[in-house]
Amino acid sequence: MKYCSESIKLASEMPVVNVKPGLSRQVMGYDDNIMLVRVNFEEEMVGQRPPLHQHPHVQSSYVVSGKFEAHIGEEVKVLSAGDAYYVPSNLPHEMYCLEPGVIIDGFSPIREDFL
Repeated sequence: MKYCSESIKLASEMPVVNVKPGLSRQVMGYDDNIMLVRVNFEEEMVGQRPPLHQHPHVQSSYVVSGKFEAHIGEEVKVLSAGDAYYVPSNLPHEMYCLEPGVIIDGFSPIREDFL
């Protein structure tokens, strides 16, 4: 079984992966079945349309701060702090950043490509 070696994680101790300018992520905890990831969208991401993508993982996410236009399948909505979304396995989706912010993503099973 894959898992984080410690049950309690401090954000200040977790490595930050810079995906591209203005976009970074921190894997906060995981085992074989579930993964929690903090995704940071900085000013550089505002106005950039990410590629529509899909993956076999189920995703459930919470918007901590900022504003995002969510495209999930045929549905489009603007999300802000306190909003959440769910993406079934293999459904095309994207998050278009309207204001800098943070999203907490949960994946099941884990995103091996994030490790």
